[in-house]
Amino acid sequence: MPIQHTVVFRLVHPSGSPEETAFLADGRAALTSIPGVEDFRVNRQVSPKSGLAHQFSMVFADDAAYRAYNEHPTHVEFVADRWVPEVAEFQEYDFVEA
Repeated sequence: MPIQHTVVFRLVHPSGSPEETAFLADGRAALTSIPGVEDFRVNRQVSPKSGLAHQFSMVFADDAAYRAYNEHPTHVEFVADRWVPEVAEFQEYDFVEA
């Protein structure tokens, strides 16, 4: 069963800054290089109801592909080197069709 994995987040960087742009581009480059990542999207929040400004969304064919992604060295490195120091707040959601 396909899994849609999303993280909605706020960066420590100011909106529109070169650091924000670099983080989003580097996230796209790193995470889409991992086998099994499908339909990767970077979205920007437009509602004033949430302070979480961005979303990474991707789809995995099944639980095995999602587990492989989580354990992949590129994902582990991105989380340690970029996500932890540059993301101020986040929520993670994983969905399957109801």
